[in-house]
Amino acid sequence: MKIILPLLIVVCSLAAQDAARLAPQDAAHLAPQDAAIIPQPVQRMEISLERQDGNQWKTVDPGFVFESGDRVRFRFRSNFDGYLYVMDYGTSGSYSILFPHEETGRENRIAEGKEYQIPATKAWFRISGPPGHDIVYWLVSPLALENGNDALSPLPLPRPKQPPKILIPRCDDAIFRARGECVDSGAGLRGITETDALPENMKDMPGLKSRELVIMRKEDRFLVSSPVPLSGPILYQFRLAHK
Repeated sequence: MKIILPLLIVVCSLAAQDAARLAPQDAAHLAPQDAAIIPQPVQRMEISLERQDGNQWKTVDPGFVFESGDRVRFRFRSNFDGYLYVMDYGTSGSYSILFPHEETGRENRIAEGKEYQIPATKAWFRISGPPGHDIVYWLVSPLALENGNDALSPLPLPRPKQPPKILIPRCDDAIFRARGECVDSGAGLRGITETDALPENMKDMPGLKSRELVIMRKEDRFLVSSPVPLSGPILYQFRLAHK
């Protein structure tokens, strides 16, 4: 995928539900043992995928199977402040930093409740490379990552390696019959498992977490939530299917 510029389900106890209904002045006077039962807010992120159709951008199914040359972009929103980093592992075996980047936007600080378009500029991403699944890594950190004086490259690019295992995208027959769209049910957003091989620039990152995340699908969006406050960077992947 290339950058192109134009010419959890949380179950609360009854006691916790009662505590949540307390007025702020009542909560302030709770004894320490009672204050502990007040549920902490769930930290949540939303991601959707868009495809250019003529002169318009339209939200598509996260598992949509793209054609070579298609133009795409993402939308992202969180209910907490932090910093966003996006890197692509293409089907050719090469890596590329998608965001922040000189052509996609230098400012990667995210603010609570604000929706962001990625790229944050008038650029877009163009689908390219052999058929398969690009793996787009999304890293969210409560603090900015540092790499000397290079603010735009806090994640040094890993060396190219063997292309990912070729899994030719397949259309879900039921969805194709119902909507006429080619959607690969194996594509979309997912967490990082213990068996996934992380890129060299991420595997030794202190405090990196993924398995505690809850990932849910809501219409054409993915919701990623953490039932506990983030104490370090978290990582998940978006598998982008294309022919």
